[in-house]
Amino acid sequence: MHGVDTNVVVRYLIGDDAQQGEKARALIGHSPVFIPRTVFLETAWVLHSTYGMASEQVIQALRAFAGLPGVLVEDAGMVAKAMAWADAGMDLADALHLASATRCEDFLTFDKRFAQAGRRIGGIPIKSP
Repeated sequence: MHGVDTNVVVRYLIGDDAQQGEKARALIGHSPVFIPRTVFLETAWVLHSTYGMASEQVIQALRAFAGLPGVLVEDAGMVAKAMAWADAGMDLADALHLASATRCEDFLTFDKRFAQAGRRIGGIPIKSP
């Protein structure tokens, strides 16, 4: 199994570099690959900030990618929960942070939007420190 970096996932999804995209497509779907959740998070950021994809498009692309044969996402259940929360309006990065902390009694942040979104979706309490 190969661990895969963000740039490989982005080239697979976007294909903006023909040579790298071809190599990414030759690997993914043909060999088992492991996607760390940090790569998942960084890929979402790159798709949104660099390629201007809307949050809904990012989630759709990542969900489809994670469902490909041979793609193993670290903490897949947690990542799926975070994507569901992102579908419900939470920022994906915040959703991943929160889903990672479900064993905690609460999650502390100064981000009021994050706290409001967290109250809407449920999960552990989000509070200001």
